[in-house]
Amino acid sequence: MTSPITSPTITLIEAYYAAFNAGDMQGFLALLTDDVAHDINQSSREIGIPAFAAFMDDMNRCYAEKIEDLVILTEATGTRAAAEFTVHGKYLQAGHGMPAAHGQAYTLPAGAFFTLRANKIARISNYYNLPAWLAQVS
Repeated sequence: MTSPITSPTITLIEAYYAAFNAGDMQGFLALLTDDVAHDINQSSREIGIPAFAAFMDDMNRCYAEKIEDLVILTEATGTRAAAEFTVHGKYLQAGHGMPAAHGQAYTLPAGAFFTLRANKIARISNYYNLPAWLAQVS
């Protein structure tokens, strides 16, 4: 997951996904500003670490995921970035009106946009193709 071009922005986003892949939620959440804005794919915006932590608790209960093929792009000031990656997952438990879960595996291209402030993530907006995921697990 390392980039041939390094910057504090790239290092921070690499650390974010490394903590995610390691299941290190304490380390993962420590990379966020207290007022982090989280734009959930095809849903609403939540604000703050407690909301993000609750979201991640729910996600980790329902899915076992790893991020691979990570590519990070950043603009010159390092305050905004984008990441493209592949999600490799296992569907563990249904939630929020989703289809029944019985350990279905899925692979999904995805992306995220970031705003950074004071060497922390102040916004993350995640995007993936929900109909493609549904087709894989239904």
